[in-house]
Amino acid sequence: MAKEVLDQKDEINVGMEYESSLSIQSMLIFLLAVFFGLVAAAYILPIWLPGLSYSFTGSNPKAYWYLSRGTGFVALGLLWGSMMLGLGITNKISRIWPGIPPTMALHEYVGLLGLLFAGFHALVLLGDTYSKYLLVQLLMPFGAVQYRPTWVGLGQVGFYAWFLIILAFYIRKGIGKKTWRVIHIGSFGCYLAAMIHGLMSGTDASTVWAVDFYWITGGCLLFMLTYRILTSRKPVRTPVGAKEPREERTPAGQPLQKS
Repeated sequence: MAKEVLDQKDEINVGMEYESSLSIQSMLIFLLAVFFGLVAAAYILPIWLPGLSYSFTGSNPKAYWYLSRGTGFVALGLLWGSMMLGLGITNKISRIWPGIPPTMALHEYVGLLGLLFAGFHALVLLGDTYSKYLLVQLLMPFGAVQYRPTWVGLGQVGFYAWFLIILAFYIRKGIGKKTWRVIHIGSFGCYLAAMIHGLMSGTDASTVWAVDFYWITGGCLLFMLTYRILTSRKPVRTPVGAKEPREERTPAGQPLQKS
């Protein structure tokens, strides 16, 4: 299987050949299990660590807001990592190390984990008494009117786009190669929406470390994408000594018609 994948001429088709270890049902169960594990940790840890209790249950709890800010950066970092791995496959860099199949597996699971952190990043705000978000506002794009609704809504749209891109991977054989490829390319728009969401609505966006994070991750992704575009435009060269296929002709010089 690995050898067949490595022999593919068009590396973007690797996703059509790679067989995930998760079915679509297992993928959904995995997402729900990890998400509820994160939610449970947010409520159980204060019990185990009494010092955290006031941050969650005091008169002005701030832990929920801090958790949302932190997991937002984690989600964006995981989305970036998943896309870097994907571009490593299409750029053939991952052939050098660690290989196409391991990179595909990492690409898949890092993307799933990032989606979970993005969901937690939004829903943990239900515990924040200052913003007072309702569940419907967090689930409905541009419905969160309390704080910068346009930029928060852009992040919500990016989240749903991310979910559809991941879902398309598990039904790719049913929707066809071309449709899957178009949807998969949409991950760049998803990343751009998430980054703008962080820049325009994140309270840490102006800090030095956050600015460095956006510049470094965005710059690396742009470099990999530019490299991919430039290498895809290179003409395919015939190896030295290889002969071009010759067209068969009849004795009269006319091309041979194949039945």
